[in-house]
Amino acid sequence: MIIASRVKTAVSTVVTGRAPLLTFCFAPALIGNLPRRRHCHQPQLLSWVRAAALGVCLLQYPTPTVRAYFTMSTTERSGDGIITVSPTNEADQSALVVISHGLGDTAEGFADVAEMLSKEMPYAKFILPTAPTQPVTMNMGMAMPSWYDIVGLDERSNENCKGIDESRQKLVNILEKEHEATGLPFNRMVLAGFSQGGALSLYTGLQLKQDQALAGVVIMSGYLPKASAFAITPGLETVPILHCHGTQDNLVHPSLASKSKTTVEEKGAKDYTYKSYPIAHTVSIDELADVREFLKGKLPPDDSCRIRVKDASEMSLKELKAVIRKAGLASKAVGFCEKSEFIKLVSDYRAGKL
Repeated sequence: MIIASRVKTAVSTVVTGRAPLLTFCFAPALIGNLPRRRHCHQPQLLSWVRAAALGVCLLQYPTPTVRAYFTMSTTERSGDGIITVSPTNEADQSALVVISHGLGDTAEGFADVAEMLSKEMPYAKFILPTAPTQPVTMNMGMAMPSWYDIVGLDERSNENCKGIDESRQKLVNILEKEHEATGLPFNRMVLAGFSQGGALSLYTGLQLKQDQALAGVVIMSGYLPKASAFAITPGLETVPILHCHGTQDNLVHPSLASKSKTTVEEKGAKDYTYKSYPIAHTVSIDELADVREFLKGKLPPDDSCRIRVKDASEMSLKELKAVIRKAGLASKAVGFCEKSEFIKLVSDYRAGKL
């Protein structure tokens, strides 16, 4: 009840504009003190706050794109916890952003953020994976979605990140699968994340293969994990990094964030931007606005980078129906009996004839 009350107050505060902050999001310290039953419901409650904050953010910094593309994306959820927000017409995609959530959260926690960002970047696909559930030492061994085990957040404990390389490979697999399936270049992709997810994004983004340099990496309230094992791949030193952090963060202390910047730069990073905000372990309207501008700057519209899609004539009936369903064209396919009819509908849709 206390959490619900705080969230309700936060939503009211953000919507009415009485404070420029998005209040408490998801902190391991809080999770560790919560009964399991309440913990399960917290991401949904907190998503209301994030949605309200980002909504105000977009209203506070309006652009014609928001109005022009308000219904150009589709959200899909898979059985393995992955949420995808992508252009309704998959042929319009020319960019990818992977957003990793924080400790104890799931992909649902940032689905609203991805949906809001997609309104301004209708050409981008957002993939939000969910971390595996495992015991977390720092939270008294409680099992929860976690990209890796956290023993503590001091420098020595931060070297013990059991499971981080497996999670790193999960992000790599997402990027490589997208590249292989669609031909989208890696320089049209960004890794982003909050807290532990931001740490994983940093750890992964600069250690990809030499020919996989990303358009950027976004860290919100994160840090560099397992620093002693971290080494920037030659050629990836110029990958742009945006690190946003709260000056009142008592969970991931600002000193750890600034130390991360120093360490990463000492290891060769050339384009590391650090921005601070008067907030705790959370995100704010101004921060989300900065993230949005960073993404739009590194991934501007570029039709020459549109993905390669399978020709309708080469698709199976199942694939054709999936495209039709995603595009909201099911009513136009009523009564179809021949595969050729489905092929024509999909081809006409992609060609803008409908």
